[in-house]
Amino acid sequence: MFNIKKMVTASLLIALGIVLPMTLHAIPNAGRIFLPMHIPVLLSGLTCGIPYGLAVGVITPILSHLITGMPPTPMLPQMICELAAYGAVSAVLMRYIKLNNLYIKIYIALIGAMLFGRLFYGVLNSLIFNAGEYSMQMWLTAAFTMALPGIIVQIILIPAVIIALQKARWLKTAQIL
Repeated sequence: MFNIKKMVTASLLIALGIVLPMTLHAIPNAGRIFLPMHIPVLLSGLTCGIPYGLAVGVITPILSHLITGMPPTPMLPQMICELAAYGAVSAVLMRYIKLNNLYIKIYIALIGAMLFGRLFYGVLNSLIFNAGEYSMQMWLTAAFTMALPGIIVQIILIPAVIIALQKARWLKTAQIL
């Protein structure tokens, strides 16, 4: 039953990862500013574990691309790699950080995954996807300056959702501690 709940949760988060960006398409550059696909991927890693976080990170941008055309084809490989890193690293940190304080554990895992994912995104762009054309300034602008509203939303929203899921008994404390 436990794995079924994780599969259902991951499936719902994939659907959210497709629908949430669609709600922002009317705003220019909303995806790069608010990072709507990152939210369900980080949630999946933090709540469902390593294989689910990784799978949601890979499947979400592919299905979104096939259904909506977003992310565009040139950005799809980057997004797959970046989101897979977010999903996997958030799950690894959540699993292996040993703290009894759930709030601190969530924040450490979330911020650690966000920093790793942005670093990974920069390294991939500089070495593979935009080799020779990618600069430190481009990375800082894309990963932090432009994305600052999305970063703030993630830091506020994701822990609140996890705590709400726990209070609603969708998640057990033992599952995430």
